[in-house]
Amino acid sequence: MVAMDAPQDTRWLSAEERQTWLALAALMIRLPSALDAQLQRDAGLSHFEYQVLAALSEAPERTLRMSRLAMLAEGSLSRLSQVVARLEQRGWVRRTPDPTDGRFTLAVLTDEGWDKVVATAPAHVETVRSLVFDPLTKAQTRQLCDIGRRIMHAVDPGDQCGEARPA
Repeated sequence: MVAMDAPQDTRWLSAEERQTWLALAALMIRLPSALDAQLQRDAGLSHFEYQVLAALSEAPERTLRMSRLAMLAEGSLSRLSQVVARLEQRGWVRRTPDPTDGRFTLAVLTDEGWDKVVATAPAHVETVRSLVFDPLTKAQTRQLCDIGRRIMHAVDPGDQCGEARPA
């Protein structure tokens, strides 16, 4: 992380900060891969596909505007459109114009999609539990929540970090 031509006023990381950063960077890469691997193996879904299905399963009437769904799933609208098209082919989601404003498209979780989420969730939650929560004490879990919220606020001050999102 040391650049030879860096300005003199660069705030370099201390040894402890560097260790923390490297641990966090590894976590940001490896945890999504581990979640993806479990979902692919057990359910034939990517983590992003599962996030989409789970977000719809928790929405009123299992329906969300595509733009809102993209925000909840942490993906672009174009990526979401491609994923929803695949989920539609499997019969798990359908798209329909928003009857209150035709400029928007709604994504609706079908009964088959609901069944897929219900079948997939237990193993996924167990994986989240074993990878994230089992290694931590209750106090560490609370600290992790606070740390995550603080970092998210620095990344995106407008983000609603307290808002429930799919695991």
